[in-house]
Amino acid sequence: MTPWHLDMGATPRAEGVHFRVWAPLAESVEVIRCAGGEGTSYPLSRSGEYFQGTIAGMGPGERYWYLLDGALRSPDPVSRCQPEGVHGPSQVVDPGAFPWNDGAWQGVELDELITYELHVGTFTPEGTFAAAIGRLDYLCELGVTALELMPVAEFPGSRNWGYDGVFPFAPHHAHGGPDGLKALVDACHRRGLAVILDVVYNHLGPEGNYLHGFAPYFTNHYRTPWGDAVNYDGPYSDGVRHYVIANALHWVAEYHMDGLRLDAVHGIYDFSARHILAELADEVHSLAGGLGRQVHVIAESDLNDARIVTDPEHGGHGLDAQWSDDFHHALHTLLTGERRGYYEDFGDFSQMLTALRDGFVYAGTYSRHRRRRHGSASSHLPPERFVVCIQNHDQVGNRACGDRLSSSLSPERLKLAAAMVILSPYLPLLFMGEEYGETAPFPYFTSHGDADLVEAVRKGRREEFAAFGWDTEVPDPQAEETFRSACIDPEKRHRGVHRHLFAFTRELIRLRKALPPFSVPTRQGTSVTGFGMEQVLMVDRHGHGDDVICIFNLSGVEQPVPVIGIRGRHRRILDSTEGCWGGGGGGTPELLDEGALLLVPPFAVLIYQGEPLP
Repeated sequence: MTPWHLDMGATPRAEGVHFRVWAPLAESVEVIRCAGGEGTSYPLSRSGEYFQGTIAGMGPGERYWYLLDGALRSPDPVSRCQPEGVHGPSQVVDPGAFPWNDGAWQGVELDELITYELHVGTFTPEGTFAAAIGRLDYLCELGVTALELMPVAEFPGSRNWGYDGVFPFAPHHAHGGPDGLKALVDACHRRGLAVILDVVYNHLGPEGNYLHGFAPYFTNHYRTPWGDAVNYDGPYSDGVRHYVIANALHWVAEYHMDGLRLDAVHGIYDFSARHILAELADEVHSLAGGLGRQVHVIAESDLNDARIVTDPEHGGHGLDAQWSDDFHHALHTLLTGERRGYYEDFGDFSQMLTALRDGFVYAGTYSRHRRRRHGSASSHLPPERFVVCIQNHDQVGNRACGDRLSSSLSPERLKLAAAMVILSPYLPLLFMGEEYGETAPFPYFTSHGDADLVEAVRKGRREEFAAFGWDTEVPDPQAEETFRSACIDPEKRHRGVHRHLFAFTRELIRLRKALPPFSVPTRQGTSVTGFGMEQVLMVDRHGHGDDVICIFNLSGVEQPVPVIGIRGRHRRILDSTEGCWGGGGGGTPELLDEGALLLVPPFAVLIYQGEPLP
């Protein structure tokens, strides 16, 4: 396969630096070379909708601007580096200069993903890619197989969730820039960890967004909750689609990413004959195949649309997996009792059964929250098409104070939640710190330079929580202490209740990897029985000659559960109430036979493995 190269932006060559920029409506484009005082201007030549040219004697590390029509000075829309932030000049980067050491790396299979989502700025005190490398051995100790980085594209200021990025090709300078990110990915691969990058293709941030001056990147035909919608199907949309797909391929080719998590695809509007999601997934998979690597495209979507992960041959977009909000909402409401906002659609025990059996809870059924029918059937889809969690950046950070479940749930309920996620038939995701019960909140934070925008964000956050009825003061997103409060401390895992939670989470991950019914999940090998009055779930996982029964008590009282439908005698391999996990119980029977009446402690997780038949 011919190596893929980015065909836009600044590309170092033997004779200098070649520039190419999409500017279909401009009359002229010049490059302003920053070296030497005010800089020298070099005109580019038009080639169709693009302007291009090579500046001799220029090389990596130099900074530059574009000048459109002699009036608008702007950074490069395809800048690989913004060393002075969103309002500064772009910097030339040699994409082939980094000394990679992962030549034998082929990635992680989709059904082997156990993902750890983290925010680079709050994962360590330093908030850099380099500092994150120092905690990779800790993640290997935990047992996860993939890191998922919240967006790192250049955003305003030094602290931000990342969804306000405005230079999609440039890793944020405060995190460590291009080489810092490449070093992190390389270090992950040396340890057998895949890296998934969160990318935002439904909008760009408001501050530092210079794309409007170059081309019709946006459309007023649609609106997103976050600003102008990206123009995927209107006039000049071919150039926009090329820009976005090139960005996806650039992360795979230049940064060796193992997956892309596409943010809020329900905010991507495209009525073209071939949807941008299908085109992007196909291009990424094609490049990955040529590179001999596994690269997964995963969507965040609240559409409950099975087409997103259905093969193109059967009318789908062909993405590898999508996040399942229904699983989260069903479990969250049962454990917390919350019923406001979008949680009003959930809270019935039967919905947890549906989520485990089928995937989507709302599959064409009426949603009170939406006041309409919602979703499509998903029971035909393989379980690895769904990513599930009980905490993530949205479900924690989109609370008024960014409070985690550890601030309101008992250790027994936290263990129950972890077990239902990690031992589910789906792909489990943990949010940083969840594994040991981190108590630091994860509120929304920014460091915008526009005073009007700062006040608009403050006002918007207050209004956002009105539907939930939370009677509390929302932390100021712009305040540095709001950001500082979100920094996690994994050293807590050695102390008190955190020690037991960490050990329990690590054991769950070990069991998922070690036992074939967990590690090779299938719908055919999973049966779910619910005892509604008792609020107890019994999940029978079998395959490859092994049989495992998981019993979850979602109630706060001991429940008698009849053991029905099991094959042969089973031996207990885990009881979440035992002292080694911080519990005070441990009196459940070691052996389990068909017809037994099992007394399940409050919020307990019990796992029994079938003994070999004589």
